[in-house]
Amino acid sequence: MLRFENVGLRYGLGPEVLRDLTFTIEPNSFQFLTGPSGAGKTSLLRLMFLAQKPTRGLVKVFGRDILTLPARELPGLRRRVGVVFQDFRLLDHMTTYENVALPLRVAGRDEASYRAEVTELLGWVGLGEKLDASPMVLSGGEKQRAAIARALVAQPELLLADEPTGNVDPQLARRILRLFVELHKSGTAVVIATHDIALMDLVDAKRLVLHDGRLHVYE
Repeated sequence: MLRFENVGLRYGLGPEVLRDLTFTIEPNSFQFLTGPSGAGKTSLLRLMFLAQKPTRGLVKVFGRDILTLPARELPGLRRRVGVVFQDFRLLDHMTTYENVALPLRVAGRDEASYRAEVTELLGWVGLGEKLDASPMVLSGGEKQRAAIARALVAQPELLLADEPTGNVDPQLARRILRLFVELHKSGTAVVIATHDIALMDLVDAKRLVLHDGRLHVYE
C-alpha cells in the first residue's frame, strides 16, 4: 500500500528533516507512528497522503511512484486515503453533517444515496444530536470526532491520523481508538501518529518510531 526506500526530505536549503527512511505499510495493517516533538512525524504523514514529495528516494502509494505520477491522477489516489488533521480543518459555514458528507459530495454522489450512512456514522462517533450544529459551537472533542467521521465516510483503504486524541480526555481517547480498531477490522490500513504511550499500549500493533529524522520499526 505504501513503500518507502531510502527516502530523504528537506525544506529549501535546510538540513534533511527525514533521512534514509525504508519501510512498508501493508494492506489491512495497524501501526502507530511516534517519536519526540520535532522528530518529523507530520512531515512523514504529508509524504504519505501525497501533500509532499520526497527530496530523494522512492515513495510508492498503491503501487504508483509519486515522483512520476501525472498530476491528473493525484486526486484519484488521494480519495483512497482518509486523513484526520491535528487542526480538524472543519468548514465553519457548513453544518457538522455537511462537513462529514463533503467527501461524498465532492465525489459526485447524490445526497439521497448517502444521507442515511452519514447520519449513522455521526451517531457512531457520538454526534447524532449535532448534525445541524455549526463547528463553531462544538467542543474540541466534538470537532475531533467530526473530523474523524469525515475521514471515515468514504471508506478509505488507508487512514492517517495526526494526534487524533490530542484534544480529548482519556476516556474519550479510548473510545476514539476503538473507532480506529473497528475500521481496521473492516479492512482499512491505519496509521496513528501519537505521543500517548498509554494509548499505544492498549493495542498490539507495530510501532514506527521517528527519532532525529530516522525511523525505527518495532513489531
